[in-house]
Amino acid sequence: MSTLRSRTARALAAGALSAALLSAGTTGALAAGPTAVPHAGLTASGVTRAAPSDKGSITIKAGKTEVKAGESVTFTGRSKGLKINTKVTLQHKKDGKWNALKASTTIKNGSAYTLDAKLHTKGKEQLRVKADKTVSPAVTVTVK
Repeated sequence: MSTLRSRTARALAAGALSAALLSAGTTGALAAGPTAVPHAGLTASGVTRAAPSDKGSITIKAGKTEVKAGESVTFTGRSKGLKINTKVTLQHKKDGKWNALKASTTIKNGSAYTLDAKLHTKGKEQLRVKADKTVSPAVTVTVK
């Protein structure tokens, strides 16, 4: 009978200790406050970044930042959280809206992509890539 009592007492003590630890952890987490969630827009350094996506992320880099009209530019980048063979489409901003260009490729092994596009519209072109609902930050290429 005394063995049963000591086991019961130990079980109750362990349960009380677990409840106390859980309460303390929850209280500490609530006291710490909400965590900051990054959003689209300018960072402190003035660099734009894309809105976070539940599906993953993708980057873009232009091989040249200045080209003549009709000249080809190579765009490269890497993705995280996107499947191999996901279609990547180049877009440019026109009249405040992102429009797809006729340049696309797929994500290869190693989560990388490369695509070439000829730019014809003179001026500063804002460009990005889109894969499913995931978009990259914008890059600017000046077309002369």
